[in-house]
Amino acid sequence: MSKENAVKFFSGALMAGGAIGIAATVYLKVGGVLGAAMFAFGLIVVVAMKLPLFTGQAQHVWSRKGGEYSLLGLMLLLNLAGCFILSALTCTPEISEASQAIITTRLSKGPWMCGLLSIPCGFIMTAAVRGAGMKNNWLPLLFGVPAFIICGFPHCVADSYYYASCGREFLMAHGWNLLAAYLPTVVGNYLGCNLYRLVVSMPAWFTPLTDESPAKVEDVESPNVPKKPLEGKTAQ
Repeated sequence: MSKENAVKFFSGALMAGGAIGIAATVYLKVGGVLGAAMFAFGLIVVVAMKLPLFTGQAQHVWSRKGGEYSLLGLMLLLNLAGCFILSALTCTPEISEASQAIITTRLSKGPWMCGLLSIPCGFIMTAAVRGAGMKNNWLPLLFGVPAFIICGFPHCVADSYYYASCGREFLMAHGWNLLAAYLPTVVGNYLGCNLYRLVVSMPAWFTPLTDESPAKVEDVESPNVPKKPLEGKTAQ
């Protein structure tokens, strides 16, 4: 990675975490369905500005070189740092209380349920990002973000804002239980982001072919790679 790309990656991942932190702040201040709907602002910023967010990029890393997983892990850490910065700037006693309520609910479900409930969140995030980024369809994003919040599906980046806003005493009191609930959330989000791979090769008899039929697997995997011109023909 060149120095220029490294600077863009580090600053972009921090900014992506900050965008989710802003969305989480709005959600905790407004609350309810309206707050959940306004949370979508964070992901809109990420997609529109093409910022590296863990739950937006996890769909592209699957059974590949270890270096890509390392880069994805670094991306997550930078996203978390962005959320922590926003928490330090925006946290109030009201936000701290609301964050503690959310994290207490996570702890009450236990690590296994946190991991399982995180899978549909990852699935929603991939549908939202692919819809908006590849087909210019923003509806999965606008409806999907409020959906995973209302359903209580954990999002590993948004949850980091809640963790940071809980306060030192709360964090010290729960100690390793917080980590035991958070790590399965990361794994569940990652698996959910790649869940579409189970059906991307769905046969034609299940999904009728039309002029707007889904792209082939190889096109989906590498949407930005231009196709080679056919032999004997020149590109126009």
